Amino acid sequence: MSVRTSPTVRRRRLGSELRRLRELASLTCEQVGDRLGCSASKISRIETARVPARVLDVQALCELYGAGEEQRVVLVALARESKTQGWWQRFDSALPDWFTTYVGLEAEAASIRTYEIQLVPGLLQTEAYARALFETAVNAPEEVESAVEIRRSRQEILRGENPPRYWAVLSEAALQRMVGGPGIMRDQLWYLTEINELRNVTIQVIPAHTGAHPGMSTPFVILSFPDRADPEVTFVDYLTGALYLEKPEEVDQYNLAFNHLVAAAVSPVQSLDLIRATAKQFS
Repeated sequence: MSVRTSPTVRRRRLGSELRRLRELASLTCEQVGDRLGCSASKISRIETARVPARVLDVQALCELYGAGEEQRVVLVALARESKTQGWWQRFDSALPDWFTTYVGLEAEAASIRTYEIQLVPGLLQTEAYARALFETAVNAPEEVESAVEIRRSRQEILRGENPPRYWAVLSEAALQRMVGGPGIMRDQLWYLTEINELRNVTIQVIPAHTGAHPGMSTPFVILSFPDRADPEVTFVDYLTGALYLEKPEEVDQYNLAFNHLVAAAVSPVQSLDLIRATAKQFS
């Protein structure tokens, strides 16, 4: 079985490990920068995975931090792997930086748990539904087509080899909101029933009559990774950017919220019945 890899995840792991080694050496970013003849901001950007680290930089940092030979080999390998090209990087001009990071993390996720309020999640959208959405937000036709192609490429992860476990909880409003017209909505909802047949996909719906519950105002995604060295991350997007929450106490709150949302939703079987009934309303 092949393993999906992502340079974004490698860069994130490398930065986290370099930060850990620096803290063990009781050094600040400023002190490291002074000793290596670079800025403290460069060290910070490497640790936060905002820029890839050169192999020479990693070797110098390992020397300064007193890393063992085995550890150096691992970190240098991570530095090299973090410079490989992900499929999404050919769309750099069409992807905002904040979302490029998300696509890179998603590419290696072992588990994707998402909660949506108003829209069908991107990985579950039909091409027509996605195009209708992008046409409301993007002006140039070529930009719409690039956005649709990116979404289509992302969706391949669910049907590929060694796919992630995907669990979506949707508000009933996401099923009822008209996107692109009745025909597009009908096809979209029937598609949800089809993709739900994949063994790695679970879809649940929170009915409109359900009372107040956690997450009513905030859609989010929790990404988990196959290697324990890569901690979970919660993605929360907004109009002009996104938050990437990685502190354990923050991620724990979203894990708890997702568990409550699952409990508030009807069962997967009942959810399919609700999706089918809503699809018929668009006929």
